[in-house]
Amino acid sequence: MNVDIQESWKKLLHDEFEKPYFEQLVRFVKSEYRETTCYPPGNQIFSAFDHCHFETLKVVIIGQDPYHGVGQANGLCFSVNDGITHPPSLINIFKEIQSDLGTPYPKSGNLERWAKQGVLLLNATLTVRAHQAGSHQKKGWEVFTDAVIRTINAHSNDVIFLLWGGYAKQKAKLISADTHTILTSGHPSPLSANRGYWFGNKHFSKTNECLVSKGKTAIQW
Repeated sequence: MNVDIQESWKKLLHDEFEKPYFEQLVRFVKSEYRETTCYPPGNQIFSAFDHCHFETLKVVIIGQDPYHGVGQANGLCFSVNDGITHPPSLINIFKEIQSDLGTPYPKSGNLERWAKQGVLLLNATLTVRAHQAGSHQKKGWEVFTDAVIRTINAHSNDVIFLLWGGYAKQKAKLISADTHTILTSGHPSPLSANRGYWFGNKHFSKTNECLVSKGKTAIQW
């Protein structure tokens, strides 16, 4: 099956696109986009891969679902389009960056700027029905994105995985800790952050320290 995904990823994932589950997933997604309103726009479903090529990959951040509100989702986890009000989790991410690195709170919630520096912003489920959180879970996307994590684990070295919250932490079993770096904390959502599980994790400075120690360029968060 010919999937419109960035070429460096297509070379690594081509076998996945031929599997029966993926063909069923594509049929489901096409039907959903045809019959209902879904997010992100169809041409942004694989934006995480389009903006962060495999050769430039340094960091992986794992989310769960795209935002399901009008105009929010752009294919990158935790990211929203320019001009969109920042959701609570993104606000807490930016507050932690502000505290950790002493940088000003950014105006734009569009995280393409991270992706272009080598941060793969990967939701476990890449599509969602409008206003229905979790509506495209367990349809095959998680099988695919787990395969992406396994591919990164097998074909690269010294990638930093940021696993925030219980769901993301489950992905640690797919990652070789002796080859890659895994940083975990609570989720940036208010429920977790307000209980003390998010703020102060210093994941952004720790990530940059690790990158520099490996001779790589730090991320401009």
